[in-house]
Amino acid sequence: MSDILIVDDERDIRELISDILEDEGYATRLAGNSDECMAHLNTEAPSLMILDIWLKDSRMDGIDILKTVKRDNPDIPVVIISGHGNIEIAVAAIKQGAYDFIEKPFNIDQLLVVIRRAMETSRLRRENQQLRRRDTQSAEMVGNSASFRSMMGQLDKVTKSNGRVMLNGPSGSGKEVAARYIHAESNRADGPFVCVSCASIEADRMEEVLFGRESADRGIEPGLLEEAHGGVIYFDEVADMPMGTQSKILRVLVDQQFLRVGGSDKVRVDLRVISSTSRDLEAEIAAGTFRQELYHRLNVVPIDVPSLADRREDIPVLAQYFIDALHKTQGLPMRVLSDEAAALMQTMVWPGNVRQLRNVIERILILGDGTGEIEAREVPAEDEKPSEDGRVVLSGALATLPLREAREAFEREYLLTQINRFGGNISKTAQFVGMERSALHRKLKSLGVVTSSKAGARVARVEDDDDEA
Repeated sequence: MSDILIVDDERDIRELISDILEDEGYATRLAGNSDECMAHLNTEAPSLMILDIWLKDSRMDGIDILKTVKRDNPDIPVVIISGHGNIEIAVAAIKQGAYDFIEKPFNIDQLLVVIRRAMETSRLRRENQQLRRRDTQSAEMVGNSASFRSMMGQLDKVTKSNGRVMLNGPSGSGKEVAARYIHAESNRADGPFVCVSCASIEADRMEEVLFGRESADRGIEPGLLEEAHGGVIYFDEVADMPMGTQSKILRVLVDQQFLRVGGSDKVRVDLRVISSTSRDLEAEIAAGTFRQELYHRLNVVPIDVPSLADRREDIPVLAQYFIDALHKTQGLPMRVLSDEAAALMQTMVWPGNVRQLRNVIERILILGDGTGEIEAREVPAEDEKPSEDGRVVLSGALATLPLREAREAFEREYLLTQINRFGGNISKTAQFVGMERSALHRKLKSLGVVTSSKAGARVARVEDDDDEA
């Protein structure tokens, strides 16, 4: 949308206007009838139109074209020109949405003044729309762990391309933040970021939501695909997209155009597509609930977003980030985590991942009893809680074991938790638990605990038969 479309049935007039505008630094396109005009509009919308009212040998006159433009592309300013001008025509054109009306023969200086004002008005309108639709959610990525750095290395590689990205990871791990980061660092950062929550949109409304609709009584109602034009559309949990919609989205990816529901004119869009899933899409394909062709179109660059369990080192810095953010946005107390609270959080199970951690931090700040350090006792406990006198309450399974087996089970789980907390770093684990490194290695071997690489980091797990083989 960077040039001016000149529509006039008189070749000399349209070429004269084009020469004048090009001397002023504008790019132009020319059309001699309504068919040529509509072909230009369907290819790419111009920044401004100069439109003659009377078009010989055309299916549509200038007023008809004006109505169509204002229906489908309301942001394009249209300057009407006519050699048969009178006040009635001028009023009719302005009522239909024309920016201004100029009679032939026109004064060149007057024409340039009108065009400059129209272009400036159009620019300001687009900027205001971008500011209104720009999402305020954060695209900031926070972390220092090996798995986080590995993910960031992949994200940084795809930001400057236009390739489709598939983000894989458990619910709450931060896939949408990763998608927003790609958008914010890309050459589409000034364009919109539109999120499509495939799981929350009713199946029978999905196509209207995505493609928009046309009706005689309500006119044009743009969908999310049109809103994302020039930017990024993000399909969150794409596995929940209805099968019927999947085939139509596949066609959009191929053609970059679509029909609105109830419409007959194709709408062209320029989009970058990012998708995410917490499910195994290949298993969904085998089950017949996801189209293989769509999977291959979307899965051009797959990137794994690690769970919080795979980046326990990041829990203290993430927690402090959320404390700072909640203080700024909600006025909650500005506090810091104590070492004991941070250590406790690093040993906890987080099925809701980063989203759950944020919710826990918000709960602590709302229900907390001070502005000092957040202590371990303020952290909501999991299943097993210390009793009021400080004793640890055993789980039923552990309490039924003989002492030796119970001790081994406890040591195994305790050391697994600590090693994963320190990102597989045996030296830090040994220092924290108070053992010599060599003694810790012997203990791990006796308990069947090994470390291996996962998502770019070292993680601990119990040795299985395959490791022995």
